[in-house]
Amino acid sequence: MLTVLLVGASVVFALYAFLYLKHKAHMKKFKNIPGIAPVTVFGNLYEVATIYSKKLQHHPGVYILQGVLGTNSLFYKEGIQLVWMGTFPIVVILKPEWLELILSSTTSLEKTYEYSYLHKWLRQGLLTSTGAKWKSRRKLLTPCFHFRILEDFLPAFNDNSFILVKKLRTLQNEEYVDIMSLIVLCTLDIVCETVMGARIGAQSGENPEYVKAVHNLGDVLLERIIRPLLWSDFLFNLSKTGRGFNRDLKILHSFTDKVIKEKKRALLAQRVHGSKETEDVRLGGKKRQALMDLLLDQHINGQQLTEEDITEEVDTFMFEGHDTTATAMNFCLYCIGLYPEVQRKIHEELDSIFGEDTERPVTLDDVRDMKYLECVIKESLRLYPSVPLIGRILNEDFNHNGMEIPKGTTLNFFIVSIHRNPEIFPNPEVFDPDRFSPENVVKRHPFAYLPFSAGPRNCIGEYRTEFLRHIFSV
Repeated sequence: MLTVLLVGASVVFALYAFLYLKHKAHMKKFKNIPGIAPVTVFGNLYEVATIYSKKLQHHPGVYILQGVLGTNSLFYKEGIQLVWMGTFPIVVILKPEWLELILSSTTSLEKTYEYSYLHKWLRQGLLTSTGAKWKSRRKLLTPCFHFRILEDFLPAFNDNSFILVKKLRTLQNEEYVDIMSLIVLCTLDIVCETVMGARIGAQSGENPEYVKAVHNLGDVLLERIIRPLLWSDFLFNLSKTGRGFNRDLKILHSFTDKVIKEKKRALLAQRVHGSKETEDVRLGGKKRQALMDLLLDQHINGQQLTEEDITEEVDTFMFEGHDTTATAMNFCLYCIGLYPEVQRKIHEELDSIFGEDTERPVTLDDVRDMKYLECVIKESLRLYPSVPLIGRILNEDFNHNGMEIPKGTTLNFFIVSIHRNPEIFPNPEVFDPDRFSPENVVKRHPFAYLPFSAGPRNCIGEYRTEFLRHIFSV
C-alpha cells in the first residue's frame, strides 16, 4: 500500500514539475514585455477574484473596467502590457503605431476565445467567422452597407425617432427617466426594419417576447465575460443563467427563421407571377431592400447562401446594430446634458439647418450639414466607446523595434484606454468636441481613435455616426 502511495505521489510530483517547467519556459518568451507581476500561480486573476470577494455597491463590470483603466495607464509610455490570466498570457497593445501594424494585417484576423460565447447566438456570422468564410462574407456584405442605405431608410429613421420624441415629451416633468430603455426600443425598431425589413413595433409594446429575449441575451453575454465561473460551457449550461440564455435563444432564432421563410415565400410567389418587385416597403415609389432581402436575392439566385447562412448574418447585424447604437446614443445624451454650452451649440446648428420648419422629416443633406453634432458624437464615443475591448490571435511572430510577441498570443486592445492616453488626448477626462475639428484630427495618428476598430476587420456599420446624427436631430 505504501509503495502504491509513493508511486502515486511521485507521478503527481513529476507531472507538476513538468507543467511548472513548461510554464516557466513559456514565460521566458514574454520576459521583455512589461506588466504587473502576478502575486500567485493564478496570475492576475487574483486581482479579479478580489472584486467578487467583497460586497459591491455597483455591478462587478464597473470595478473591472476601473481596474483596466488604472493598470493600462501605467504602461502608456511603453505602449504594451502583459497580463497573466492564470498560466494564460494576454498582451495588451496601447501604442497607435503597433495597433496599425497588427490591425492592418491580413493574417492576424482571428478573434479571441471570448467571441466563442457568441457562437450559439450568431453561429458563424461575419463577427465570429474566420478564414475563407469570413473573407467571402465580408466581400458579399460590404456593398449592403454603403452610405446609401441611410438614404434608403430615412423614413424608418424619421418615423421611429418621432415615436421616441413623443414618448420623451410625456416624461419631461418626471424627476428621473430611464432613457436607455426607451432608446433601446427605438434602435431595435430601426435596426429590425433596416436589417430584416420587418416592423416589430418594440416602442409600441408589440412582440414583447422577442424584445425581452434580445435584451436578456445581451445582459447574459456581459455577465458571462466578467464571471470566471461561467466561462466553461458545461457549467454555463447547467446554471440558471445558461438555461435562461438557451430559452431566449430559441425565441430569437424562431423569430428570425419565421421572417426569412415568409419573405422567401412571398419573393418566390411574386417571381412566379412575373413581378420583379418584392414586398418591401416603398418610399414614394422607390423600392428599398433590407439586408435580409438582399441576402435572399443571392440565395434564390444560387449564390451558395443557405437559409441558415442568412440567419447567421441577420442575427449578427441585429446584435451588432441595436445595442451598440443605443449605448452610444445614451452616453452622448449624458454628455450633452452635462455640458449646457455644448447643448447650446448643437441647438444653434440645428436651427441654422431647419429654421422654423422643425417638424419636417430629416434628409441626408441635413445630416451631412451637422458638423458640430458629428464632433460631439465622436467625442462621446472617445470617452465611452460602445465596444470597449476587441481581441485578436497573433497568427505570426510580431517583431518591431526590439519588441517580440510570439505567434499564437492573445492580443487585447482596450479601446477605452487607448482613447484616454494623455499623450494623444491632453486632459483626456475632459469632454471637448473640438478635438474632432478637421485641423485637430489631422494631427493625430489614425489608429489613436478606434470606436469601430480598424483594418480589414473593422466594423462594417461605420455609418452609425450618421444614424446617430439623424436620431439626435429629430
